[in-house]
Amino acid sequence: MQTLWAPWRMAYIGGAKEPGCIFCDAATAPDPRASLVLGRSRAGIVMLNRFPYAYAHLMIAPQAHTADLTTLAPPAYAELSGLLRRVVAVLQDELHPQGMNVGINLGRAAGAGIADHLHWHVVPRWEGDTNFMPLLAEVRVMPEHLEVIYDRLRPLFAPLDDQTLNE
Repeated sequence: MQTLWAPWRMAYIGGAKEPGCIFCDAATAPDPRASLVLGRSRAGIVMLNRFPYAYAHLMIAPQAHTADLTTLAPPAYAELSGLLRRVVAVLQDELHPQGMNVGINLGRAAGAGIADHLHWHVVPRWEGDTNFMPLLAEVRVMPEHLEVIYDRLRPLFAPLDDQTLNE
């Protein structure tokens, strides 16, 4: 039997939670790579999930710190919707997934791990990527390290930095 190691998951599951907001911190981080920020627009940020559900799991968050979808100004919401479309298109063009999960969990009771800052999850999916590993071994198999997929995707999002994406 082969052993697969995913030690970063235990840091998330059992580790102490960092103070502050990961999205606000990432939005202002001087080193986007260290924060896994792929791109920023005026209204939002796109970043890799450090503890992904699946390969190339991205998150989109508004620049504004809010947990309430209804408090986003219509122009910001429109720009975030454009950013979501851009993220889906980049993932389709670059990774050729067979499907995608796109979703938002509003509040802890709905499954939000970070309930204080609204964010969308975009998870590319391939047939067969859900297998026995998460059920039997509580392990997800990722075909590339986070830094490798970051380096692959970052150039595709760099052109949107600080732009408005009202499409």
